[in-house]
Amino acid sequence: MGLDADRLKAGGLEVIETEEQLQEALQRLAAGTGPVAVDAERASGYRYSERAYLVQLYRRGSGTLLIDPIATGSLARLQDVIGDEEWIFHAATQDLTCLRELDLDPSLIFDTELAARLLGYERVGLGAVIERLLGITLEKAHSAADWSTRPLPETWLAYAALDVELLIDVRDQLNQELQDADKLDAAREEFADILTRELGAKKPDAWRRIGGISRLRSPRALAVARELWLSRDEAARSTDTAPGRLFPDRALAAVATAMPRSRGELARLKEFTGRASRTQLDRWWAAIERGLTTEDLPPQAPRDPERMPHHRQWEQRAPEADRRLKLAREFLVAHAESLQMPVENLLTPELLRRAAWKPRQPVSAEAVAEHLRELGARAWQTSEVAQGIAVAFVEADQLTSAPTVEGS
Repeated sequence: MGLDADRLKAGGLEVIETEEQLQEALQRLAAGTGPVAVDAERASGYRYSERAYLVQLYRRGSGTLLIDPIATGSLARLQDVIGDEEWIFHAATQDLTCLRELDLDPSLIFDTELAARLLGYERVGLGAVIERLLGITLEKAHSAADWSTRPLPETWLAYAALDVELLIDVRDQLNQELQDADKLDAAREEFADILTRELGAKKPDAWRRIGGISRLRSPRALAVARELWLSRDEAARSTDTAPGRLFPDRALAAVATAMPRSRGELARLKEFTGRASRTQLDRWWAAIERGLTTEDLPPQAPRDPERMPHHRQWEQRAPEADRRLKLAREFLVAHAESLQMPVENLLTPELLRRAAWKPRQPVSAEAVAEHLRELGARAWQTSEVAQGIAVAFVEADQLTSAPTVEGS
């Protein structure tokens, strides 16, 4: 029998959904001690919104709380009780946006997934980390469930409760490992940085993230793809349905590739799949007509004279920058290995590319550190990498500068 089944047999899985239950929960939380483990369940893949449909909390001395935010609404009163405590998450960036919508916003966090990455764990999923540290195997059967379902099945509640009930013990062990590895200060910087990030904001031209759009070469096909995406997004938002459940990206890209010239031709396109592909055919055909007739044709890529080209093009278009990038990357890979952490946690590839594209002159460790900090690197990262990157940049510039021979 798995641990989820054991938890189900133990009971205590009542969902807090009334004012009376919430008041009692607040009293329990206030009576507890120490940090608070927090998690939230959404309905990604089912709903358009990223709202929380269940909020789980665990605190020593308080027990487990399973709150239905659809029934309770704002949880600002809960914030008043635990707002100054350390909140423990596994992958905090996944939950902070939906929690903030409920007026829950921590000022201090510990992220067990990020801690595991900094410690060089090969597997950093919650189940893998719990198994490694506590020797307990979880049955991760409901991670992709539709949490907007009501009432929530007890087996789902057992799964949700375990996500927080073991998190404090995991945090304590990871905290000790970070301290032993002299990485605790770095981890604290990373945790604090998470709280300053803008999360959940949609990027401009979000339609350009359609899977398979890179195969569309004509501006007209891109216009059709854009109009289909915008129409699907509007329909998804109005019905609170995940866009991919109306029709998936691959079907959208197939339509833009085929460029059907009539409603009937669209209906006969077998690659146009999805549960709403035929039931809302008029909507989709109207979008295609707009794409076929608009004079606002999108370019293959957004026009930006300052835009840095893709790094795979650097060897031909910017050999000096390419050499800087490659030598600096060699240093980072070796240094990350010596620190026993993924290279992307030591410094994200995008920051390295931006630093290599137009380095501050004259090149020095101080100039590299200042540039990286302006780009968003943390202090611990710049202290680890600035000197090595500066050396790599100088070496690259020496290798790519051709000697001048007098009289040649």
